[in-house]
Amino acid sequence: MADREQVRQQMSEDGVEYILAQFVDINGSPKVKMVPVAHFDDIIDEGAGFAGAAVWGMGQGPHSHDMLGRIDLDSYSVCPWTEGVARFASDLYVDDEPHPYDPRVNLKRVLDDARAEGYVFNTGIEPEHFLVTRDSDGKIQIFDPDNIDTLDKPCYDFKGIANVQGYLRDLMDGMAMLGWDPYQSDHEDANGQYELNFVYSDALTTADRYTFFKMMTSQFAKKYGAIATHMAKPFSDRTGSGGHVHYHVADANTGEDLFLDEGDDQGLGLSQFAYHFIGGILAHAPALCAVTSPTVNCYKRLQVGAGLTSARSGFTWTPAFITYGDNNRTQMIRTAGPGHLEDRTVSAANNPYLAFAAYLTAGLDGVRNRLDPGKANLGNNMYELGLEEIQRRGIRLLPQSLSEALQELKKDPVIQGALGVIADEFIKLKEAEYGEYHKQVTEWEVDRYLTMF
Repeated sequence: MADREQVRQQMSEDGVEYILAQFVDINGSPKVKMVPVAHFDDIIDEGAGFAGAAVWGMGQGPHSHDMLGRIDLDSYSVCPWTEGVARFASDLYVDDEPHPYDPRVNLKRVLDDARAEGYVFNTGIEPEHFLVTRDSDGKIQIFDPDNIDTLDKPCYDFKGIANVQGYLRDLMDGMAMLGWDPYQSDHEDANGQYELNFVYSDALTTADRYTFFKMMTSQFAKKYGAIATHMAKPFSDRTGSGGHVHYHVADANTGEDLFLDEGDDQGLGLSQFAYHFIGGILAHAPALCAVTSPTVNCYKRLQVGAGLTSARSGFTWTPAFITYGDNNRTQMIRTAGPGHLEDRTVSAANNPYLAFAAYLTAGLDGVRNRLDPGKANLGNNMYELGLEEIQRRGIRLLPQSLSEALQELKKDPVIQGALGVIADEFIKLKEAEYGEYHKQVTEWEVDRYLTMF
């Protein structure tokens, strides 16, 4: 763990004059107070004060005592988009007790329970996102400064990536400076969509970094006159943005990958522990979906039927089937390599602290109860099977709306337990969000029905 005097010295060497004491609300949106570096000790020992009722989902009213954000020294991150500013992730306290409605505090609770059983959850996220501009009428367009990003299949296109090379270099240079070891960036499957990859770590570190990554994208995009959005599906005719999670569980004492077994009979390099973990994910997938795809917009991405091939590029690349198998991107869980799994259904709009807490809890429930995921689904292009064949094979589908996912969450005490006291607040807020959405009259409805009747 970092020592305050070492961090103080590092801040002096880095020229830090201001600190962002940062936490996230129930949606995963970063919230901060800016604190002069002279008050560094204050935000370690006491914390930066926040009124909880001013933020979504913190379980407080206007009468509640202050939430105090006490910084985690291990999360020290110089802000690469400006000079003299550093960010620390914070844990919230109320009346000198950890605040259970804080998503970071809740994740630490789940990780501590797992460590007590001998497990560490290691994760990484593929942060897909769009660069857009907004017209005076509020409509968005892809950010395309050279008017070149027009291909139907723009993925990996050289001209497309050269279009925003300055932005991508700024991000990668910033991540390298922070020690994240970025190793790839690319133009993704949709026009105006990009992804940057950095090495994965323990779940808490990855959640902190993903939150800071979103902060970085917003600031570097602004430099070029663009808006960076991690909205799941900003365009109806283009592929949506995922926050694909790569993961394995390690032995807390030795660091050994508990998912790895080179002698696996199915040839995937997975241990019996890993198969039970998968069994837990598949068993809880409908409820888990409410946490990993937590907005009404996420379900425009999680499509079945014709929706799977509705993007301009030909595919949405987002499976909505509750399946697992080999290195096959058309199903929920693919084996990216021996002892290494990826869940492709997770939305870019997820709150990583809640998503990781729920995911680990679901998987370990499978381990404790020795849940069988069944045989791996090998070789099938799930997009081509069709709904009738999928149903004939008994393959379940992920919820197709936030409302449906919330109904599943309300029936699943395991996933609710992963969220702790946040569960009731999450369900209440998300049901209100869906209700507000459902009352809206959209442009599509007006175009379709105005003269029909």
